Amino acid sequence: MADRILVVDDEEPIREIVASMLFTAGYQCKHAASGMEALAVLTSGDEFELMLSDLMMADLDGIGLLERTKEKYPDMPVVMVTAVHDISVALAAIRNGAYDYLLKPFEREQLLNTVSRALENRRLKLENRTYQTNLESLVKARTDQLQATVRELQRSYDITLEVLGEALDYKDRETEGHSKRVTAYTIAIAKNMGIPKEQIETIARGAFLHDIGKMAIPDSILNKPDKLTPDEITIMREHCYKGYMLVQRIPVLREAAEIVYSHQERYDGTGYPNKLKADAIPLGSRIFSVADTLDAITSDRPYRPKQSIDAARAEIQRCCGTQFDPEVVAVFQQMPDDIFEELRRAISAQSNPMGPFPPDSKPKLPQ
Repeated sequence: MADRILVVDDEEPIREIVASMLFTAGYQCKHAASGMEALAVLTSGDEFELMLSDLMMADLDGIGLLERTKEKYPDMPVVMVTAVHDISVALAAIRNGAYDYLLKPFEREQLLNTVSRALENRRLKLENRTYQTNLESLVKARTDQLQATVRELQRSYDITLEVLGEALDYKDRETEGHSKRVTAYTIAIAKNMGIPKEQIETIARGAFLHDIGKMAIPDSILNKPDKLTPDEITIMREHCYKGYMLVQRIPVLREAAEIVYSHQERYDGTGYPNKLKADAIPLGSRIFSVADTLDAITSDRPYRPKQSIDAARAEIQRCCGTQFDPEVVAVFQQMPDDIFEELRRAISAQSNPMGPFPPDSKPKLPQ
């Protein structure tokens, strides 16, 4: 289909001559005798690939017409036609958005070359926009695909970690369910501290895997009913390092591995294995330490029955500043009991193991 050109000039002979030149070159043309008439033609619904407009017209000059059309019809190039041989006039037209200008009188070849360049420029711009749109759609599709793959991979990691946690429960029946509960408590406290979601996910993984090193501890020590000897205590304490060495080999868990390594450190520097103190202990480990004590006190043990949350709060407050980070303790003490009670009930009621991570299978945490 031939390109359509709107010819705007208040002198009818010039309109006729220009339209004739363009028609014989294969273009379709429509006339307008003024700027206002050109606006009426454009707003009527007719579409044009190019507009040729005289610069000097009575009711609405070429610059005014250009300004009124360039935003509404940005894909239609405008070539200004003028008899004023003043370069400043032509430059003013181009600054206002005209593609080019022609000086009267002009030859047929000048007209056709200018029109051809303007239409080619329009075509290239439209092709570039289409390419850009298609490229953006392709990038979005690839990004969505990549994100879906990452989510699936992440879920595979989480399932693997759940299995590891279950395996530890089978090995250490005394603390069955402990990793799940302490992870949920850790997440709840971290959320109340305003920690970003991505960081909470890392902390959750570290909390869930904190005792994974016990897989390497002999059953004779791990499940010994009597008090451990000094040598056995030394071996038991190796579970922090063994767990760290196991977890840090997985790239996505390297940050979580630091929590596994330091989960037995104390705020005053008297913990193990590295006697870290205060902020030298990873934040996730400091949060975990409070959650771990809460679960230990409120869970049954062979040597004593479970105690109340109030008892746990009292013990945690007593050890604030020595075993526990005061900032974490302050947040924990402000949280109502029913948050932890609901989490414990939800975990106990689940038929499938709860991993510490996403989302739909774990108990709903307080907002």
